[in-house]
Amino acid sequence: MKRRILIFMGAALVLASCGSKKKIAELEAKNKEVQDLLNTCTIKLNTCLTEKDALSKQADYLKNNNSELINNVGNLTNLTAKGAQNLEKSLESLKEKDLKIYRLQDALTKKDSVTLALVTSLKSSVGINDPDIEVNVDKGVVFISIADKLLFKSGSYVVSEQAKEVLAKVAKVVNSKPDFECMVEGHTDNVPFTGNAILLDNWDLSVKRSTAIIRVLTKDLGVNPKQLIAAGRSEFIPLVDNNTSDNRAINRRTRIVVLPKIDQFYEMIEKEMKNMKKQ
Repeated sequence: MKRRILIFMGAALVLASCGSKKKIAELEAKNKEVQDLLNTCTIKLNTCLTEKDALSKQADYLKNNNSELINNVGNLTNLTAKGAQNLEKSLESLKEKDLKIYRLQDALTKKDSVTLALVTSLKSSVGINDPDIEVNVDKGVVFISIADKLLFKSGSYVVSEQAKEVLAKVAKVVNSKPDFECMVEGHTDNVPFTGNAILLDNWDLSVKRSTAIIRVLTKDLGVNPKQLIAAGRSEFIPLVDNNTSDNRAINRRTRIVVLPKIDQFYEMIEKEMKNMKKQ
């Protein structure tokens, strides 16, 4: 009986021992599974924390960058406004310059028209087919060049009677242009003047001839003295070399230069500019 009991108890212990080992194995497997899951979660958690830090830094960067962009936009807006104002001023300046250029071109065109009309008027008025009298344009001004043999005797500054006929026709044109001025230029050759004690040199002779013609124009022919300018150029503006007697005769001459008052054209331009600004 006892033996049976012992066998039964032994069997029970064996069975209990087998059951415990199986349970322990199951628990160990379950524990390993939980540990693996815990490790996986830990790795994911660390990854998330790392990503969180990166995102936080990126958020801070974007926030700061956004502030800078807002400031830059504000500055850009101010710069753009200033740029627009500067551009507008530049355009206005260009318009004014273009207008001035246009007015100057218009004035020059009118001056050229006046010059052409004056040349035509002088040529028709003087009307002498003589190679010693020339009506022409030099550097934008109209002039009448008269050889000295038609005006004066050699070494003299007394105007001849023949010259007065030519000067009368010149005076007629000058009197019809009260807004013009005329400069009477005396020119000599390079032979030193030794005529008398009154005239020292060719400078004196050239000026005396100029003033002599001006006296004829004003006293005898009624030209307004305010329109006339006396000038002596002596021997220093020759037309040809003073190396022959014929060339020296060419250089001895009187030029009557007709000068429209250019300031009137500029006054016209200024007036037009003011009118444009008022419109």
